[in-house]
Amino acid sequence: MAIEYLGLSEINGPLVALEGVEGASFEEMVEIRQKDERRLGRVVALEGDKAVVQVFDGTSGLGLASTSTRFTGYPMRLALAPEIVGRVFNGAGQPIDGLGPVYAEKFEDINGSPINPVSRTYPRNYIRTGISSIDTLMTLIRGQKLPIFSGSGMSHNKLAAQIVRQAKLSDRDGENGEKFGVVFCAMGVTNDVADYFRRSFSESGAESRVTMFLNLSSDPIIERILTPRCALTAAEYLAFEQDMHVLVVMTDMTSYAEALREFSSSKGEIPGRKGYPGYLYSDLASLYERAGIVKGRGGSVTQIPILTMPNDDITHPIPDLTGYITEGQIVLDRYLDQTGVYPPIDVLPSLSRLMKDSIGEGYTRADHSDLYNQLFASYAKVSDARGLASVIGEEELSPTDKQYLQFGKEFEQRFLNQGAGEDRTIDQSLDLGWELLSILPREELDRLDDKVIEEHYNKHPA
Repeated sequence: MAIEYLGLSEINGPLVALEGVEGASFEEMVEIRQKDERRLGRVVALEGDKAVVQVFDGTSGLGLASTSTRFTGYPMRLALAPEIVGRVFNGAGQPIDGLGPVYAEKFEDINGSPINPVSRTYPRNYIRTGISSIDTLMTLIRGQKLPIFSGSGMSHNKLAAQIVRQAKLSDRDGENGEKFGVVFCAMGVTNDVADYFRRSFSESGAESRVTMFLNLSSDPIIERILTPRCALTAAEYLAFEQDMHVLVVMTDMTSYAEALREFSSSKGEIPGRKGYPGYLYSDLASLYERAGIVKGRGGSVTQIPILTMPNDDITHPIPDLTGYITEGQIVLDRYLDQTGVYPPIDVLPSLSRLMKDSIGEGYTRADHSDLYNQLFASYAKVSDARGLASVIGEEELSPTDKQYLQFGKEFEQRFLNQGAGEDRTIDQSLDLGWELLSILPREELDRLDDKVIEEHYNKHPA
């Protein structure tokens, strides 16, 4: 039952407080009216008969005595229908593409429902991004959450757009009747970045399978807190009710966390590490854990959250806590970015914890696991050779160390580096990996057995 109250007891930043409230619920939606103006909010705190309401559009212009508040009796809900695919929404789930409202098949609470661990299915099968370093060395698995750790000013937006454009279930996408879609969620981005994403998806033809949620830097921070929840609610509907395999790309989680910090400060909560609220871990987990595969449902939700590390510090609370919750990470390197390598993925600290059971025969290719192990081991030795060369000079290195330097250079310029529009199949990526390993002496391939070496060594020329 909807109840309306006249007047406010307090206004503080984006928050208003009411006293004498009965029957209100946490996260309940609220309509705030002053004259002919209508604003939306939600209940964020309850203490006795006092309710604190978060106003989405801010409290500027509101008066204590002249404002009426109506409690709707339900939490914030998102209008859902199969037609949301290809649409563009703002951070609060309202259409902004000029195509009119969504004629809802149903409404769902944006906070979602926790997935019972017993009903989860272990992730299998991979999603091909068309990017060699990701597909070969840190393979993205359906139902996985695999974050990208970047730095301010690096090419993570370019990488996010490329992943959205190129992602497929396999090189034979759709041959088994499986449907694939992308939910793209941008938080706190500038107008030119938002236009870049929309233009990139439109020009590539990917927009017909992408559902976009855009929160701009000029939008209220309150809306920024809602944006990933709206996006994940749409993804869960498409995956578990429309049997689609959905990839959710969320950028930038640092903007989300900073909005959460500002909101927490406005409520007067005691801050934790670097001023972030003490519940940052559980709040991030409430988003990340909405990825997965549910028994008896035909679809899956896979997440790629992207976050910028302040001062490139991987121990900062946001990447640190994200690493605890997710199943691996893709780390972008500033040195590679400055030398023109794109995507500038730092291979050694990057990993995908779920790929070991979802690559190889029946998934990618039989030699994938062997190649992955050897490429990692060989590239690790490149760092040793470079360190030695910086001390004694490259001319004094042994022939083997010089071959490692050559391998490292070729690996970065040909394997890691690829065009923003270059879409490589898994076979092309694996063949290129074998070609690069053939630069090294055969006896240096110590992670491979003789049968695999005989089958692939010097067998994949350019």
